[in-house]
Amino acid sequence: MISLAVTDWPGDATGRKIGAMNLKEREEHFLRQAAATVGIGQALKRVILGRKLATEEAGHQLLRKALALPVFSSDALSSVAYATEEIMLVLVLAGAAQLRYVRPLAIGIAALLIVVVTSYRQTVRAYPQGGGSYIVTHSNLGEIPGLIAAAALLVDYVLTVAVSVVAGAAAIVSAVPGTAKYRLVFAVSFIIVITLMNLRGTKESGTVFAIPTYTFIVLVFIMIGTGLVKCVGGCPVAQTANLEIRALQPLGIFILLRAFASGATALTGVEAIADGVAAFRRPQSKNAAATLAIMGTISVSMFLGISFLAHALKIRPITEKMVESGVHPQTVVAQIAQTVFGRGFLFFLVQTATALILILAANTAYQDFPRLSSILARDRYMPRQFLNRGDRLVFSNGIVVLAFLASMLVVIFDADLTRLIQLYVVGVFTSFTLSQTGMVRRWFSTREPKWRRSALINGIGAVVTGIVLVVVTLTKFVHGAYIVVAAIPVIVAGFKAVNRHYQSVAKQLRVPGQRPKHATGARVIILVESVTHVTLRAVGYALSLRPTDLRALHVGNDGPEIQEQWRQLGIRSPLTSIPMENDLAQTTRSYIRQIDLPENEFLSVIIPERLPERSWLSMVRQRRLLLLKASLLFEPRVVVTDLPQVAGEEAAPLERPEVPPRNIGVVLVSAVHNATLRAIAYAQAIHPLDLRAVSFAVDAKDTAQIMDEWIEAGVPVPLEILDSPFREVRKPLVRFIRSLRADRPDATVTVILPEFVVSKWWHQFMHNQTALRIKATLLYEPGVVVTSVPFHLD
Repeated sequence: MISLAVTDWPGDATGRKIGAMNLKEREEHFLRQAAATVGIGQALKRVILGRKLATEEAGHQLLRKALALPVFSSDALSSVAYATEEIMLVLVLAGAAQLRYVRPLAIGIAALLIVVVTSYRQTVRAYPQGGGSYIVTHSNLGEIPGLIAAAALLVDYVLTVAVSVVAGAAAIVSAVPGTAKYRLVFAVSFIIVITLMNLRGTKESGTVFAIPTYTFIVLVFIMIGTGLVKCVGGCPVAQTANLEIRALQPLGIFILLRAFASGATALTGVEAIADGVAAFRRPQSKNAAATLAIMGTISVSMFLGISFLAHALKIRPITEKMVESGVHPQTVVAQIAQTVFGRGFLFFLVQTATALILILAANTAYQDFPRLSSILARDRYMPRQFLNRGDRLVFSNGIVVLAFLASMLVVIFDADLTRLIQLYVVGVFTSFTLSQTGMVRRWFSTREPKWRRSALINGIGAVVTGIVLVVVTLTKFVHGAYIVVAAIPVIVAGFKAVNRHYQSVAKQLRVPGQRPKHATGARVIILVESVTHVTLRAVGYALSLRPTDLRALHVGNDGPEIQEQWRQLGIRSPLTSIPMENDLAQTTRSYIRQIDLPENEFLSVIIPERLPERSWLSMVRQRRLLLLKASLLFEPRVVVTDLPQVAGEEAAPLERPEVPPRNIGVVLVSAVHNATLRAIAYAQAIHPLDLRAVSFAVDAKDTAQIMDEWIEAGVPVPLEILDSPFREVRKPLVRFIRSLRADRPDATVTVILPEFVVSKWWHQFMHNQTALRIKATLLYEPGVVVTSVPFHLD
């Protein structure tokens, strides 16, 4: 972003120095200062995110198994830190004596975990391209089930981040008394840190997060091993063993089912590897399946070990009512560590590692939410912006949106883990059940070797996870799960609405009957606010377009004065003055609508504007012109040309309009469709001496398609492909324009932008605002005029 303020004030030394320069020297001076200002912002960005990565470096960002395990399994591995506690918090409602059911329930959940891991290993081998539950369900069960699976997963990922950071904050509160009031601050701060780390790239974040993850695994196994050894001669007893816990309700099947459902949080994150197969080194499916097996083995072992010790050491879960009565809040893992190690170095080390793994569990969601969003965007169920890769080859938009949603959730629920956990698991088991059912359908369709065995494994997974889904929904519905149950259909409806819009846009862009006809020329209207240097420059530029008709329009109450100035300059083109009605935009549009425009001509409105300084604020302050330019885009067959001039950067004062000796037209091409062809038609209508079409090699497959379609469409304009190794448009475009003007310093370059104009305001969010960013970038580029050729979408 350029935020450079240079004004030629009388008596200012810098102003006098600039005033003594010729035009070429002035251009070089301001470009150097703009580049220096941009450089400061870029340097700060590089410090935070690291250097930009070229697209060709994507292969080097793939993960080996040792890094993939902490990146994709931190959620699943960390779940064991609170899954046992969630079982106990439900059982204790029926009294402390019912904690004896912890071990049998843990064994059942561990068996379920083994079934799900085995099922997903088959999924990984069958769908090596990744996509997990969404791809499997969409391919085998149809669109709506696939979208339900996707919605459930996205909800689950947001909840994963919220629950993980809140659980991490709870671990800190357990270890450090007196910090409970900072729980919300801790949680939101963790989200910010993890977001920044993930914006730096998958491989780099994986390297950073690997040490805490492996430290947690080692310490938990040391804790379990030490606890088991101490139990050989009689288990030590936790300090909470004698806490008085009164039964609030009798033990029944409902309590047991609810305890099982709460403990099923141990399964969260299992699907992450299946969603992220594409991030593994080759052979990708083999490495992903191996990592799944390792993760499952570690998770089952730790979960069973913690559950056994929680019962053997007579651990009592600390409820909210206990905390209110003065009992210090401690998690079950914290109590086990204190009982086994005492309140010494190893205790605090375990608590630190637990807090870190709980926080870093959010990293799993940061890997898969953006990736799944990009797949949905590719299939036109989410806005196209989610397809864009950032400087570090990650889906930055998905990362930022995930951080925002999770932060909102943490704030709304006041970082309360017990309340947040009630929303959890429903989405997980919805995607589990649909995915496994889809795999069963696939095996019966393909009948590959050993398909019966594979179908049996996935069938068992589908039945078991389906039963758990029903149990979870029934037992947690009134406690908060109803929010997730209600949200999923709303999200699916959103997916369908986005898809309908994109389908409609594709149809309008490709309909042969709507292709623009050959234009014989363009009529030009120059909007004149006052007769200044920039007005004369606009007249000269308009004459270079060789318009079929050229006239000026003044809107205001000082018409006679402006017309007299216009007459004294001897400009042949007539100037019409009309009084202001309600506002500038409405008055101008009313005038334009009265023009009888032939079918084969465009109407180009040139808007000269004098900016007081090189600052984005100076552009924003001119709200009237901003609103005018935006409103004119909604007028049919109207083309809007912005011609800015910064005060103090003019060449010698003009006494009359000067026609640029050479006008070069550059049409930007993102795809070959009716909007692009309309821009080409306008470019031909203004008769530039040199006309080129330019596209950017952001994606090799897309570029090849554009070249093929360009040839097939028979467009009589040469197409140039500009290399864009960092997936951006603006910098390659600026370099290209400067190279054109370096050969022809006296040339004016007209950059012609095809621009979508949507009928509903919320449709704006489904299109990349590339045209707006390009116009902002070229605003202060010397010798450049930007023209928007709107294409109206229903």
